Amino acid sequence: MTLEPGQGPIDGTHYLEATPENVLWGRLPCRATPPALTVDPGCTVTFDTVSHEGILADQGSDPVEFFGRFGVAAADVLSDARLLAKTPGLRPTDADGPHVVSAPVHVRGAAPGDLLRVDILSLHRRADYGLVSSRHGRGALPDQFAVQGPEFTFCSVENEQGVIRYGTDAAARFPLRPFLGIMGVATDTDTPAHSVPPGRHGGNIDVKHLGTGTSLYLPVQTEGAGFHTGDPHYAQGNGEVALTAFEAPLRATLRLTVLKGARARAAAATLAEPFGETDRHWIPIGLHEDLNLAMKAAVRSALAFLTDRFGMPPHAAYAYLSAAADFEVSQVVDRVQGVHCLIRKSDFS
Repeated sequence: MTLEPGQGPIDGTHYLEATPENVLWGRLPCRATPPALTVDPGCTVTFDTVSHEGILADQGSDPVEFFGRFGVAAADVLSDARLLAKTPGLRPTDADGPHVVSAPVHVRGAAPGDLLRVDILSLHRRADYGLVSSRHGRGALPDQFAVQGPEFTFCSVENEQGVIRYGTDAAARFPLRPFLGIMGVATDTDTPAHSVPPGRHGGNIDVKHLGTGTSLYLPVQTEGAGFHTGDPHYAQGNGEVALTAFEAPLRATLRLTVLKGARARAAAATLAEPFGETDRHWIPIGLHEDLNLAMKAAVRSALAFLTDRFGMPPHAAYAYLSAAADFEVSQVVDRVQGVHCLIRKSDFS
């Protein structure tokens, strides 16, 4: 199965293909980045996202040849991935990140101080394979893996499961849970940010719970918000310890809603980091280069949410988090590390 540009389900009102004109590679939008699309608040946009795995320089910059080593037919390599790989001047330098990210979407009326709510409406797989990679002396055990050079583990999709084969008949099978690793707003800077470290702008937060049917809240930093997305995953464990998870391309349809007014602006002002929501949980997020301090940041974000939203006294909110909330390591590989908190909605009437 290959979901080529323009083919198959396009669930949004607007559609943004991953052409060389519509993507950034290795950098994120800033206030000076021209938008690829302008939409009204509340509109839905379908993004074709392309995984960086298979098109990077240390993989030969030729996805047909690279994935052919694993038995993938040339016809099953996406045409937009092939095009991006061979486009002059698009490829990132050593100073850039690896991620292919959509050029920004300008949302009319969005202004600094507002909140952008991103609802993830649908995620369609565009291929039946992808990679987990270890490289660059990164990951939880850099002294043990990829010491002599990059290590690439091929993953396939079989019967709605991810599969890693490690012998003639042996395989590990695991559930798929697609999500977008990068969702963010443009930074209020003159130069584009590196695509790897996440921050208040969102970006590479890699929170695996933000799949179909969930929402992400981002404090708007520039006129029009400059929303962007990329880094598609088919599955990820909390921690993402090997540097990447199951990286593979998705077609994502998102609703972009601007939240204004006193309550929205108050929430935007208090959000130190992006904030997630599912049907069962609120998800405060903590980010820092030090994992211990990322944990502290997540606790502070959760405290701020409970005291602001429910009027809980700080000591009661702190006690609740200790007794009932779950803190999970989002990732330990993106320079800025992440911890997120799961607060059950059912605990609050």
